[in-house]
Amino acid sequence: MQGTVDGFGYGLVTPVAAYLMACLGGALGLRCTTRSVRNGGRYRPVWLALGSAAIGSGIWTMHFIAMMGFTVAEAPIGYDRAVTFASLAVAVVMVGVGVFIVGYRGATTMALVTGGTLTGLGIASMHYLGMAGMRLRGTIEYDTPTVALSVVIAVVAATAALWAAVSVHRFSASLLASLVMGIAVSGMHYVGMAAVSVHLHPATGGGPDPGESPATLLAPVLIGPLVFLLLAAAVVMFDPLLVGGDRERDGVEAPRRPGIPAQRAARPPRRAAAWAAEPGRRRGLAQRDRP
Repeated sequence: MQGTVDGFGYGLVTPVAAYLMACLGGALGLRCTTRSVRNGGRYRPVWLALGSAAIGSGIWTMHFIAMMGFTVAEAPIGYDRAVTFASLAVAVVMVGVGVFIVGYRGATTMALVTGGTLTGLGIASMHYLGMAGMRLRGTIEYDTPTVALSVVIAVVAATAALWAAVSVHRFSASLLASLVMGIAVSGMHYVGMAAVSVHLHPATGGGPDPGESPATLLAPVLIGPLVFLLLAAAVVMFDPLLVGGDRERDGVEAPRRPGIPAQRAARPPRRAAAWAAEPGRRRGLAQRDRP
């Protein structure tokens, strides 16, 4: 017997909330990755790790918020806690591998392809491992071509996001990239859910425990990763380089004093040490200027 599957049990509430969480995680991850690439230094691994955790947590939270609207009319749904949180670890680790590759190798073709592929596979693995944690009186079946399409979407979206992280420096451009990334990740999720069909088992008197109910799972999904994302957002907002960007690298012309030609204003100021090292030249100039 086939179950009646509905992916929008709460209407547009869960898709919109899930999309916003994907955008938030993507925006924080992109800005942290951009910060590490532009400035480097000993804190580069810290920024890359923070960006990886933000992207992974945002995608994972997006997935389970969207899954709150997934219902099977003939059977209650629960979730296994261990498998559910294992999918979070997979998302953060595999996204982290891709982010670190691009963070240290830059926007080379090989780095983007390798990092984007690993990150995309991490997103897809998180999705389908999270689905494996679902407990219900039936068997979940997938349409193989639709699953393959969802994986391709994840890989392409991840590659584009990593390219934006290392190539786009303006805050407004990064924000636009995160909105596009949110659309891609949400699209991957719902394409993957379109591949799902449920074959129900005959009802028996003492079926297995379905595991954690969606209501019980809602608290850690919303509170834990959401608090982390808010803390990461606070770190980003208090770092002026992450918010405002680097004016020179963003293509913004530095202000100059009125009356000074642009070419002269663009010249670096003469260092005091270099001027002090030319006493003979200064004396000659002084004698030439005497009446």
